[in-house]
Amino acid sequence: MNAIHHIRKKVFGVTQQQFAAISGVQQSMVSRWENGQAAPTLDEMQRIREAAAARRIKWSDKLFFEAPVQGEAA
Repeated sequence: MNAIHHIRKKVFGVTQQQFAAISGVQQSMVSRWENGQAAPTLDEMQRIREAAAARRIKWSDKLFFEAPVQGEAA
């Protein structure tokens, strides 16, 4: 599981379509992020960060860069 997939599934608990709306991109871009074919821009990361704050989700920018180790607690 890469970092973006972890953020979407474990931190936000949303579908790719919902995460696309949060990030301001198309669902296909979220799929590319999760498959390692692209990475979010700084503006997209800022929207994700702001969405976490709006939802009162505990946030650390480390999440963008450090996918959890398989079997590690979320």
